[in-house]
Amino acid sequence: MRFSVLVVDDDKLVNEFLTETLQRAGYNCRSAFSGEEALEEFEKRPADIVLTDMQMDGMNGLQVIEAIKESSPETFVVMMTAYGTIETAVKAIKLGAYDFLLKPVLPDPLENIMNRMTETLTLREQNASLKKQLLDKFQNIVGKSQEMRQVFDLIESVAPARSTVMITGPSGTGKELVARAIHNTSNRRDGSFVKLNCAALPENLVEAELFGFEKGAFTDAKKTRRGRFELADGGTLLLDEISEMPLNLQSKLLRVIQEREFERVGSNDTIEVDVRIIATSNRNLKEYIAAGKFREDLYYRLNVIPLHLCPLKDRVEDISLLVQHFIDKYNEENGKAVRGIEAGALRALMNYHWPGNVRELENMVERAVVTTRIDMLVEDDFPPELALGPSADAAVGGLKVPMSLEEGNKYLILKTLEKFNGNKTRAAEALGVTTRTIRNKLAEYNMKEAFKAAPSE
Repeated sequence: MRFSVLVVDDDKLVNEFLTETLQRAGYNCRSAFSGEEALEEFEKRPADIVLTDMQMDGMNGLQVIEAIKESSPETFVVMMTAYGTIETAVKAIKLGAYDFLLKPVLPDPLENIMNRMTETLTLREQNASLKKQLLDKFQNIVGKSQEMRQVFDLIESVAPARSTVMITGPSGTGKELVARAIHNTSNRRDGSFVKLNCAALPENLVEAELFGFEKGAFTDAKKTRRGRFELADGGTLLLDEISEMPLNLQSKLLRVIQEREFERVGSNDTIEVDVRIIATSNRNLKEYIAAGKFREDLYYRLNVIPLHLCPLKDRVEDISLLVQHFIDKYNEENGKAVRGIEAGALRALMNYHWPGNVRELENMVERAVVTTRIDMLVEDDFPPELALGPSADAAVGGLKVPMSLEEGNKYLILKTLEKFNGNKTRAAEALGVTTRTIRNKLAEYNMKEAFKAAPSE
């Protein structure tokens, strides 16, 4: 890439010499003959590198450096001066200059400093490109926990292979996102990513969806149709919730994995395909095998590379990243401008047990972003079940089992109020909720009169 350079010098001969020299060296070079003109030119079209003289009529070089670095901190600025004092150099560096050149500027020092800057610019571009590639590959998979770092490492490791992958984990943990990431990271990324939810189709349609059918193969087969295996040829086929595949089809799937060929329903013609299979399940397939619901030989064919996603409650440190990710996502989708989440609300989210995992968290954040009237999410923007705060564990000993979540909430709130002699402010602090939440819950329990404002509130 040709990097852009802006030369700023009120001496026309010097300016022209530098501009022509840099253009011959392959730079996209422009000129400005004063500090004011340089800032106008930079505002119209920023440059990667700015070379500016120190002493000029009007705005001097130090002022140019300060203005450029304020508007574009990433831009390299080099001071050129005939007044080569240490004091001037120190001022320029403090303002953000990359380096300085003594005038008259000689070819060798100019070439050396330009080479150093362009090497850094090239490395910066390569890093930005790599970061974009990683974001594209792992789109919407967010996490910094040890568990997620292991998942990212495994995705990178298994992606180049053709081996089948079995992704297990509770519902809502992002199994499909991981499958897509494996595809996007692989050398099949230009091929199709095709998915089939084995639990969403009636048993009699699964075979036709997988292998396709010929016209007239059955009553509603009015024309020939390709199945998911053909559509995924050269790419990846995701078999979602594989545990729900009918037993009579499991043997046919096993043959396709082994032989890489199949026949459409109603045809004897063999079709060869090159498809990588990724399967997912939220079930314990070994229990299904023991119960006679899943073929053991198919399990071992699919489970060549196992990848397990743990529930969200086991990677609590990822919640803050996920929340901000979803805030940004739903800000953009809904034209909102929510900046973040208050500490108390985040604490409540981190204390929740998340039976619906990441999908449940995303739904809660989406609802909060859409309905909030302020620029920060607070606890009242979330459902009441999050009212259990960090001190809740201290009261668990008095809970009765079984007890509904709402009954548990009520017990904790009332017991905490009793402990603090009805002081709603102190009770709210102990539970990690707002005083408004306490008042609302008391109104819901028809107990406002029982806990009138305490003297210290």
